[in-house]
Amino acid sequence: MNILVLNCGSSSLKFQVIATDLEVIDRNEDRQLARGVLERIGTEALITMRAEGRPAVRDAVPLRDHRAALDHVLRWLVSPESGVPGITSLGDIHAIGHRIVHGGEKLTRSVLIDEAVIDQIEECIELAPLHNPANLKGIQSARQVFGPGVPQAAVFDTSFHSTMPPESFLYALPYQLYVRHRVRRYGFHGTSHRYVAYRYRQLTGLNHEQTNVITLHLGNGCSACAIKKGASFDTSMGMTPAEGLVMGTRSGDLDPSVLEFLHHKEGMSFDELDSLINKRSGLLGVSGLTNDMRDLLSEEREHEDRRARLAVEIFCLRARKYIGAYLARMNGADAIVFTGGIGENSAEIRARITADTGFLGIVPDDGRNQELVGGREGEFGAEGSRIRLFVIPTNEELLIARDTLRCVLGVPRRW
Repeated sequence: MNILVLNCGSSSLKFQVIATDLEVIDRNEDRQLARGVLERIGTEALITMRAEGRPAVRDAVPLRDHRAALDHVLRWLVSPESGVPGITSLGDIHAIGHRIVHGGEKLTRSVLIDEAVIDQIEECIELAPLHNPANLKGIQSARQVFGPGVPQAAVFDTSFHSTMPPESFLYALPYQLYVRHRVRRYGFHGTSHRYVAYRYRQLTGLNHEQTNVITLHLGNGCSACAIKKGASFDTSMGMTPAEGLVMGTRSGDLDPSVLEFLHHKEGMSFDELDSLINKRSGLLGVSGLTNDMRDLLSEEREHEDRRARLAVEIFCLRARKYIGAYLARMNGADAIVFTGGIGENSAEIRARITADTGFLGIVPDDGRNQELVGGREGEFGAEGSRIRLFVIPTNEELLIARDTLRCVLGVPRRW
């Protein structure tokens, strides 16, 4: 079955076409037939698309909305020039899987999309006002193009964390605020954390119940997850993605009274404060330079930039604090898994996060760590490290495709 996976942002559309079936999943032989990203939708969109085994195609095309962006993708997919294997018409797309950021407390598993599911995704807009509306645009655009004959599934970033116990997801606020408004920790990046936990089991030969790991998804957005007996037990992102680790432009954990202080001192409105903690803080805010970790490390090495170094140190320290907290929360863990753009590609950041943690049983092997870059998967713990250390590249699109297949076939997921 050929699954079109869509991830729609407010002005972007990422896609993959993945060929999979139940037997292929068992052998890990799913094929990525095509992938691409369209950015700056609504103006002159920047487009990068690639078919399996072919060089990337780059272009700039005016696209007014997500429907126009999807039309552009589909015209390319079915054109002979694209060279996408097995795709010659829209009939070769058998199902569509959507990444949906927020499912709230009702949508806790991947589901086929119907009107009731759309209504529930809309109910969660107030919890994810930047993301769920864009995700809904992707669903509506695909419905308009493919009609009711092609099934669509929704896979939620929040669903993996629905297993958290109340002591993990509740804030120490008056309980009636949770009852009335569902103010609580939901967690995000669940698709990524779930995938790398699954892949960890494959690499180690462990089963679901034996999976006790801490996963660190480190990219422009960052989150940590304590996974106990294969299920999310605690996670760093909260009611919104602003809580937890230091990120590219998000502050992460912050004394909430700082916002009141800045409101009075700087005259900042609620919208300005929201922009401050989500778009102007994190690595960008501390360094004053960039939210790109590669550039910060370069500035630190080549120019001894003090604020670049400070941004990197705060980033690593926060991650290390969460590792310590989750080891205490879980009464230990068997492994720590790094993933995401930074987690997969920066040996230096992994080394800094795991430095001086021998007391906790974490001992990295510097040589092995340096080898695991550029999407390489592997283990980098030293001999005698009680806690194993892994780099596992995430593959959220693959998980979405597999969940979509299972939803269409009515087969329960196994992980």
